[in-house]
Amino acid sequence: MKNIYLVKYGEIAIKGKNRYLFEDALLSNIRSSIKKLGKFHIKKEQGRILIEPEDKDVDKDEVIEQLKKVFGIVAICPGIKNEEISMDSIKETALYYMKNICQKNQYTFKVETRRSDKRFPLNSMEISRDVGAYLLKNMNGQLSVDVHSPQIRLNIELRNSVYVYSMVIPGPGGMPVGTNGKAMLLLSGGIDSPVAGWMIAKRGVEIGAVYFESPPYTSERAKQKVVDLARTIATYTGKMKLFVVPFTKIQMEIYEKCPHDQLTIIMRRMMMKIAERLAKEENALGLITGESIGQVASQTIQSLAVTNAAVELPVFRPLIGFDKEEIVQIAKKINTYEISILPYEDCCTIFVPKHPETKPKLEYILQSEKSLDNMESLLEEAIANKEIIMIE
Repeated sequence: MKNIYLVKYGEIAIKGKNRYLFEDALLSNIRSSIKKLGKFHIKKEQGRILIEPEDKDVDKDEVIEQLKKVFGIVAICPGIKNEEISMDSIKETALYYMKNICQKNQYTFKVETRRSDKRFPLNSMEISRDVGAYLLKNMNGQLSVDVHSPQIRLNIELRNSVYVYSMVIPGPGGMPVGTNGKAMLLLSGGIDSPVAGWMIAKRGVEIGAVYFESPPYTSERAKQKVVDLARTIATYTGKMKLFVVPFTKIQMEIYEKCPHDQLTIIMRRMMMKIAERLAKEENALGLITGESIGQVASQTIQSLAVTNAAVELPVFRPLIGFDKEEIVQIAKKINTYEISILPYEDCCTIFVPKHPETKPKLEYILQSEKSLDNMESLLEEAIANKEIIMIE
């Protein structure tokens, strides 16, 4: 008997002729996710991915925790494998498994069989029936049958080997990262943008990130907070490149020369311009923000339209229809919330006007931006002075 993890996936299975590309990407991401935990043999087999530890001392719980962060996985099923396929070996494997998981005196159970090899002489229902009877006879009265709400649902899969498991642990779902292009996330220290990056990565998009700092108005602690957020996101997305861009000169220029009720929207447009240039350098095809309609002044429909006009690349806003509590729940789920609420300033809060424009018109914003006659050189200077942090 060998311990195994049987990994199930969903959408990938309906990808037609390109299915193998998604499967191969998922295999690669799984390898990267668990490589630090030991040596594993990983392979595809008839709509499943099978992971066999080569080391006996592999931490089972840690493997499961890592797999729960790999986009594309629908379920993780830890179990055992027997390479011999016969009715006797199926019964023996099922009995061995049940004796190892049944620690109490009494359990209800049900056997469910999936038979991929139709050449096997018994069908799925017949296998389940015979295995169930065998377990009742050989488990010393510990088991009773309950086909509706069993405590143990014993799954048997006949493929190139016999696989037995009972736990079906939900994975994150989605698509393997790297199968749907690349995008650049505008990452602040708040609650929303890390969630937005996570949601887009879940659809298979590789993520890069840009953070705008404003020393001396923002501190190293604020920067470290963003680095910590990026590291947390990277546990799902894999390694990413974080660009830290100095933004103080640009903010001061806008503050001195533009109407104060337009400060937020004009600063936002400059951030988008910088993020777009970095995205194009990285061959990214879109920008990602954590904006949701009406949450703050810069996120009214009018403000979002004016912001969009600053760039050519599409802007992905996965949180656009979410309320704050929905966003908070996801942030807690992915472990970014506690970092996001640390009370360190960010560049967006330093120069917030008392009465920001909530319904800006593009022609008026463009007119105000004409006063920023050296903005192009400031944008180029900010990009040239960026810091690049590789997040693993």
